[in-house]
Amino acid sequence: MVKVAGGVFAPGHLGELTQLIPFEMVDEALRATATVRSRVRELPSRVVVYLLLAAALFEGQGYGQVWTRLCAGLGADAPKAPSRQALWQARARVGVRPLRWLFDLLRGPAPATVRWRGLLVCAVDGTTAVVPDTAANTTRWPKQGGNHGGCGYPLIRVVALVACGTRTLIDAVFGPCSSGETTYAWRLLPSLREGMLLLADRNFAAGKLFRAVADSRAHALIRAKTSSSGPKLPVLHRLADGSWLSRFGGVQVRVIDAQIAIATTAGRHTGHYRWITTLTDHRRYPAFELAQIYHERWEIETCYLELKSTILGGRVLRARTPARVEQEVYALLIVYQLLRTAIADTALAAGIDPDRASFTIALNAARDQLINAASVIAEVVVDLIGVIGRQVLAQLMPDRRIRVNPRIVKRAISKYQARGPNVNRTSYKATLNIDILPPPSP
Repeated sequence: MVKVAGGVFAPGHLGELTQLIPFEMVDEALRATATVRSRVRELPSRVVVYLLLAAALFEGQGYGQVWTRLCAGLGADAPKAPSRQALWQARARVGVRPLRWLFDLLRGPAPATVRWRGLLVCAVDGTTAVVPDTAANTTRWPKQGGNHGGCGYPLIRVVALVACGTRTLIDAVFGPCSSGETTYAWRLLPSLREGMLLLADRNFAAGKLFRAVADSRAHALIRAKTSSSGPKLPVLHRLADGSWLSRFGGVQVRVIDAQIAIATTAGRHTGHYRWITTLTDHRRYPAFELAQIYHERWEIETCYLELKSTILGGRVLRARTPARVEQEVYALLIVYQLLRTAIADTALAAGIDPDRASFTIALNAARDQLINAASVIAEVVVDLIGVIGRQVLAQLMPDRRIRVNPRIVKRAISKYQARGPNVNRTSYKATLNIDILPPPSP
């Protein structure tokens, strides 16, 4: 028996994911943002919010097709399909504020988040998303130039703070690409807390930003350039593990130099790496372990892969106006957070590493549950795993192995070879060797 809301509210659900974003939460979001309507329409605002979220699950479908999927499991209770114009007006009526409110409520690390030496390991980084090439979008989200004529579509820049253990979103901001990642990173600082360890790449090794992170009482482990253009880090005191104390951004820091070698059957590659950290106690936080934990920064790259490739399928966003772009991006972030929360709950209940859970399987299971209008309302006995979790557990991925592949363009702008016919795109099993280097002479 299908259990959903009654009457015109029946299509307002998200399948099993509704248990993570129940009716009461959506109603509160509408009330708090003054977007609820006293007159009950054929398309109530609550239903429209769920429609926007469902559209993020089915990014390849139009809103009319998404509506069909919301009603597929309702049987005789399914209401008459609204017109295209009615759907457009309903989305405009709700606006972006309830979606932003819901994201602010749902974001944050999941309880299953893995910690390292008592610290919540998180990462910050940015990516871009493509929006439709309309006059309104181009005004708000300008196109970017480049060596090959620039991008044909307007772009938005998304910068997120992600819990590495579960890839849940702690916070995210977005805007035009005319501003860089470090500019947007300042807006994420209020989400940093004591007990966090922030990982970031070389773009974020700016003195003022580093000082602001330290002032938030979170710890930082940021890679720095080793060339002459990198920050000047004088050796103030040598430590027993090969690291040294210095100053950066007006803060006492510890600097770690390492040589990392990756060996595969195709050969061996060696690189020189440098990190700046606020973790100055070399006995409690050994340099070798810090070099290892920095590798967790790549979890945020996987997060963006899941958003842009798995959910979006590499597609351009639907929205043709700036307000709708914001609405769609927040819906995507919410749905991603719901899926990651469901995976984290499953991992916690089953006692497994969240890395072994397939995001694709969770996404497809959530889609199926939405079409069937299944498990919308939780039973008396709470099932922490649910259908989505059971499908994930039935098809666990193997433990992650060290693999490398060349960083090259795999889908060129044109159909001609971007870098010649002899580019090696093979992934290789690898072995990793880390050697901590002594500090330079004072």
